[in-house]
Amino acid sequence: MDALVIGAGGFVGSYLIQELNQKSLHIGATVLPREHVRAGNCDVFTLDIMQESEIRNLLRTHRPKYIYHLAAQSSVANSWKNPELTIDVNIKGVLHLLEAVRTIEEYYPRILLVGSGEEYGYLKNGICPVNEETALHPGNPYAVTKACQNMLGTVYAKAYGMGIVMVRAFNHIGIGQSPTFVASDFALQIAEIEAGFRAPVIQVGNLSAKRDFSDVRDVVRAYVMLMEKGCSGETYNVGSGHAVAIQELLDILLELSSESIVIEQNPDRMRPSDVPVIEADISKLRQDTGWKPEYSLQETLETMLNYNRKSFGLL
Repeated sequence: MDALVIGAGGFVGSYLIQELNQKSLHIGATVLPREHVRAGNCDVFTLDIMQESEIRNLLRTHRPKYIYHLAAQSSVANSWKNPELTIDVNIKGVLHLLEAVRTIEEYYPRILLVGSGEEYGYLKNGICPVNEETALHPGNPYAVTKACQNMLGTVYAKAYGMGIVMVRAFNHIGIGQSPTFVASDFALQIAEIEAGFRAPVIQVGNLSAKRDFSDVRDVVRAYVMLMEKGCSGETYNVGSGHAVAIQELLDILLELSSESIVIEQNPDRMRPSDVPVIEADISKLRQDTGWKPEYSLQETLETMLNYNRKSFGLL
């Protein structure tokens, strides 16, 4: 097997498999029970990353050259609601993977561990943008677990000579993302309003927070390039290099709609704490791989809105 995508049933998995398929690789993909992979041309396996023996048996049998570890509890909002699950999946899960690889004789795959720009958290003295050497001050349970994952990956790469490349992926959006994430939520609400299923009122949380948004297709292309060209033991920011306020994201979507929509802040959508701004310095990624984004924020948001419109028979 050439490549294994762990956690392929989530939002990013199908996009990554589509990108890998362009390289004519033999691809494996793991899912949880009742999950499915939306992309074709891959062998699908049921895997629970909380069971180290399952991971070890799968790797020992198929010995993939490249392992993309996407499996995670990836919602910041849900990490506040269920921090224990977030810790189990995001920390114990990656430890099980690293230990499984380490203990298989004569097996030296390349591993990509996907972290988050949320790891940087609250920045001292308004540091912006952040590079990979910026001190981490995670501001939510999800960010804490991803910072720990990165530390584990760094330790295993140095202590055991494992081919681990780590990324801190900033906000990525696209068709198929859960409406628990802000861009997908806004696009769905607007489509529901246009279809007459919702009053012309959008429920919002904190609109002043600034985030670095990228199209998921650009992000998975960066993952593949980093697996090929990234340095083992190193961490790379993956983002657009430009932060925008959630308000701006909403404004773009509202301009794409012909409806007159009222904005209403909902206290239930506010998080216990929210980092004011997160923006990536992506110079290291560009230097080592030559990667650059291909999709604009406007283009991505319009694609997401039109997808929801089609689901309601509006297009």
